Amino acid sequence: MMDPINPKHIRASIAAHSSWNEDQLLSDTLAWHAATRRDRYPDQRKTYASRIPLTERIAPVTSSLPLEIVDDLVRPVWMRRLDAEYLNLRQATTRRIDVTEYGAVGDGKTDCTLAFRLALRSYRHVYVPAGVYVVRGIRVPSNCVLEGAGQDQTTIKLDDRAPKHRRLLRNATPFLGNHHIEVAHLTLDWNVDRLGAVDRTSSGDTASSALTFAHVTFGWVHHVTSKNAGLHAFDITAPHYHYLGDGLRAAKGSRYIWLDRCEATNYGDDGITTHHSDAIYVTNCYCHHPHGRTHTAGFSNSNGIEVDDGSRHVVLVNNMTEGCFGGIEVKAHATSSAAHDVHIFGHVSYHDNRSYNFRHIGHHLADDPDSKTARFISGTNLVSIEPVRSVLYERSSPRSLVVSAYQDVFINGFTAIGDPSYDYEGNPALAVQYKSRDVRLKRIATSGFVSGRADIELFGGANRTDRVTVEEVTCRHSAPIAIKVGGRLTDVVLTHIEGEQKSGDALISTHSPLEAHDLFAYGFSERVRNDA
Repeated sequence: MMDPINPKHIRASIAAHSSWNEDQLLSDTLAWHAATRRDRYPDQRKTYASRIPLTERIAPVTSSLPLEIVDDLVRPVWMRRLDAEYLNLRQATTRRIDVTEYGAVGDGKTDCTLAFRLALRSYRHVYVPAGVYVVRGIRVPSNCVLEGAGQDQTTIKLDDRAPKHRRLLRNATPFLGNHHIEVAHLTLDWNVDRLGAVDRTSSGDTASSALTFAHVTFGWVHHVTSKNAGLHAFDITAPHYHYLGDGLRAAKGSRYIWLDRCEATNYGDDGITTHHSDAIYVTNCYCHHPHGRTHTAGFSNSNGIEVDDGSRHVVLVNNMTEGCFGGIEVKAHATSSAAHDVHIFGHVSYHDNRSYNFRHIGHHLADDPDSKTARFISGTNLVSIEPVRSVLYERSSPRSLVVSAYQDVFINGFTAIGDPSYDYEGNPALAVQYKSRDVRLKRIATSGFVSGRADIELFGGANRTDRVTVEEVTCRHSAPIAIKVGGRLTDVVLTHIEGEQKSGDALISTHSPLEAHDLFAYGFSERVRNDA
């Protein structure tokens, strides 16, 4: 077992467990990103007209947004505008009012809903001192700052009598839209225990979440803990989303949102989730241990961070997940558009079932349609530590990485650390599968998956992956096969593959023709075994 990971020092934890130098990884990924943008996704947030109300078309996918490095961290270039808008917000909210001046009492008993309503209506910078404030829901208007005394000092808690569908905190007018909202330095407690032993803790759509930004432009959420949510801890979304098919998404999504140093725990579905929204930046957040009761027991797709249906231009930097079904899941449902232009820089997944899960459901099987929107994602300096089976989703085998249906994927600097004493039941640690295309894996280090089938498996068959490049791989004391290649793949290149094993089977086992260079096998019976 690994030493415990400290969520307060996420970047240091990533560096301590990663096998790769961050500076070189960042420069390589940004070069790939710039070249891929230029050649395949040159437009800025391009959408197309749709005759369906509250709907926009986003296929074919041609849009992306540029990235840059500022103070050794990757930032989307659009953050320059968000920084400027933050100055505008602060200039509009110079006068601060204490919510207790309107009668709020932080005793954990008194209903403070009216006090919050009056304070937020009268002033645009509302301070909430230390204490526990019970409310029936808060609606935050535009040009507003809601600030507590600290994550461990100020708690806003949903009243025991609040209905299941209630959102604890949301923007005031979702369909009309709001702008320039900051929430900081407090804890949001959705109070799921008030529901008792119900089968489901949410009411569907965007209801039952702790913090909801729906149709918000320019938003900041930082130093906020969200706990005990019926659905999501933090939901960045459109006011209503639909499932009208791949290539379409809901209109009125949120845009230009930054979540920093947030914690999500004991939530029903996802810790941080995005739907049908653009330009989202998530940094230094810790999402862990969902209760999963939004779903049927044993089938809970409860993720730490989920970039979901119709999301675009999302950047995640130096976050951590623990005890979830998926650490980070980038995906869509079958009848929605996949999230695309999503890039992850630095993440540690600890004891999640699927550390990194990239998929477009309903576009995996041979007779499924190809995804129109699962495009352009990357993961740089990612760490997967001891993925395990989970009661959240009992039939799901533990994996460090799964890539399904996506095209133009670059995984650069991936460290997968298995538990040598754990039974992985012959499953691969990293799986590239189900109609994924143009996938590049570079600088992959694996260890400890001794009971697995392979460290990396490229799946074949009628719904095979293809156009895959794997380079600079190091597998030490791990699975009996370093790389397993299925049948019917036509374009596979393997370069600089090194494996060390006491009694390994084959460094590379393949059912397809491939191009391989610089293979180093120590303790394996064969370097390359052709199983065709």
